[in-house]
Amino acid sequence: MKKIPTTENSLVLRTHFSDESAWEAFCAAIQQPNEDIGFTAGVDFVSDSEYAGLTPEQLPSVLSEDSERMFAFIIDQDALSRPDHPILVVDLFDEPGRTFRVIRSEMWSVENNLSIANMGFSEFVEAAGPDGVFRGFA
Repeated sequence: MKKIPTTENSLVLRTHFSDESAWEAFCAAIQQPNEDIGFTAGVDFVSDSEYAGLTPEQLPSVLSEDSERMFAFIIDQDALSRPDHPILVVDLFDEPGRTFRVIRSEMWSVENNLSIANMGFSEFVEAAGPDGVFRGFA
């Protein structure tokens, strides 16, 4: 499998390719600012069918050697098909391969806080619900 190119912002990797219009709508929704405070997730999208079905465990092996990523987002079948669109977040630093999911409307919070190391991956894991999905802080 070829290496994922280095991106300027946080990586959003598509791994499910059954519905192009759902993917396009998903990307547009991610780029919308938060309704309350206007923050957005600083992300770059990678959509290449070579990565179809890629798992969190496989992700580190396809990152470029110069990558210093701490985390990445994976848009898989669950993210595109479930009603709450839970995006898979993958730890690439503390415990590589550890995951949780985040609803699309809270992705900005995860991306912003992890990118500047304001919060750690484990804080989001602990704040996720029993189903492993982070829906925001109470």
